[in-house]
Amino acid sequence: MGPGRAAHPVGRDTGQIIEAAASGELAALVVGGVEVADLPDPARARAALDAVGFLVSLEQRPSEVTERADVVLPVAAVAEKSGAFLNWEGRMRPFEAAIKPDQATTRHRLPDARVLTMLADALDVSLGLSDVRQARAELDRLAAWSGTWATAPTGTSVPLPRPESGQAVLAGHRLLLDLGRLQEGDDALTATRHAAVARLSAATAAEAGVSDGQRVRVTGPAGAVTLPLAVTPMPDRVVWLPLNSVGGGVASDTGVRPGQIVAISSEGAE
Repeated sequence: MGPGRAAHPVGRDTGQIIEAAASGELAALVVGGVEVADLPDPARARAALDAVGFLVSLEQRPSEVTERADVVLPVAAVAEKSGAFLNWEGRMRPFEAAIKPDQATTRHRLPDARVLTMLADALDVSLGLSDVRQARAELDRLAAWSGTWATAPTGTSVPLPRPESGQAVLAGHRLLLDLGRLQEGDDALTATRHAAVARLSAATAAEAGVSDGQRVRVTGPAGAVTLPLAVTPMPDRVVWLPLNSVGGGVASDTGVRPGQIVAISSEGAE
């Protein structure tokens, strides 16, 4: 398919991009600032990166993507460029570069938007986004919506999990300070991380035969994560884990995502 033609009429979400790359439907990928362990199915994402014919990575540090990439293009960090964040309320929050090129201690790197524009220019495709002002104007045009909104869902699209004895529904989120790559090399900052613990209700802990402070093993089809237990007031047969504080991350180490069922047991249980 030549440049200038959409490969898919309505675009693809992350999961669809991964499946298209893994199946050979996509011959090339441009990946910017994505940690494989953060994706819902890291194993499938690794297979997609291995299968794609040509891989371009926009990055600041070595990663699983850069290890596989045919071309790695360094890009500016957030403090070195202007841009915008979309907050949880859907409000655009623009910001300007905090570190100007003449203040940087290393060679100035181009922002990712400029790198994408240069790649498009090389393919003789005009994105019309040569600077931040043009990008913001484009986003402003896309953001305006005066039509009707879709109604909120009235039910779940999948059956609710029903854990049995010795099982729990996985819950969790990433801690503010965890194994994120931008913390690498900052020993003072990483020393302030909260301890990684697993959380269960008192009833679920008793059912699993593990006491507060003991190590609990959470097992999925790909493996297990073992952490000290902190008994916590919370729903029964739910286990909370920090998603990227130990090993390769919960999704990679267990093969399970939040909302799915895992097995729980004491560390020494068979």
